[in-house]
Amino acid sequence: MIPGDKYWAQFVFVAIVLAITFMVSLVLRFFLGRFIRAASRKLKVDPTRYNFFKNAVDFILFFIATIVIFRSIPSLHTYGTGLLTGAGVLAAIVGFASQSAFSNIVSGIFLVIFKPFSVGDRVRVGQNYTGDVEDITLRHTVIKDFENRRVIIPNAVISTETIINSTIVDERICVYLEIAVDQATNLNQAIQIIQEEAMAHRYFIDNRSSVDVARGETPVMVRVLTFLNGGILLRAYVWTNNPSDAFDLKCDLNKSVKERFDQTGIRLSDMQYQVVNKSL
Repeated sequence: MIPGDKYWAQFVFVAIVLAITFMVSLVLRFFLGRFIRAASRKLKVDPTRYNFFKNAVDFILFFIATIVIFRSIPSLHTYGTGLLTGAGVLAAIVGFASQSAFSNIVSGIFLVIFKPFSVGDRVRVGQNYTGDVEDITLRHTVIKDFENRRVIIPNAVISTETIINSTIVDERICVYLEIAVDQATNLNQAIQIIQEEAMAHRYFIDNRSSVDVARGETPVMVRVLTFLNGGILLRAYVWTNNPSDAFDLKCDLNKSVKERFDQTGIRLSDMQYQVVNKSL
């Protein structure tokens, strides 16, 4: 028989372990709750959807406390060993099943902290997906592409991709307008037409600094990029306010410059279509 004072000591030990576990649980739930509310505001989701995290903390803490109690009381060693073995198998099964989901959640939190993009930004993810960020959840990111389709990418996947963000700091963008003209072309005349059409477009902006103006730089710089078999490649640098305007501006200038060239007798090079396809 175990003396009564030993029973009492074991009871006090169990009470102390449970009290400490309860206090640690309160502290962790408080800080975890603040973190979840802050993350939910940035992600624009309901924080109550992630209360299971706080419940999981309670489960883990009290599970550890139970193991400590069973392992610390000699008469409960056998039961504690069986509990630990069974729990280890269960934890391995649950951990394997939830690995992907947990990875997405952690990646979503990192997206909120480091902010490679925000809702409304225009991004290109890797080489496959381009569009506007419509939503960011703790599991996935939703991108609306230019065909009004929604591309849903798990956060764990998007975190490992190279992301080109067109709006993270400055939405202004420089459009490369590449046009190959015939080798017999009067280059000065062709360059002047390109500049006039570009500056006349409604989306064109003058992005020159005061230093550029003082140096006499033109609002639209046109460079003779290279010589082709049967043509000369010109590249115009045209600035506009954002990526959406950039697409419209480039398409409109392709049309208006071609029409002006036709009026003045400037011929495009036979290599034009090949060059355009390579530049896209």
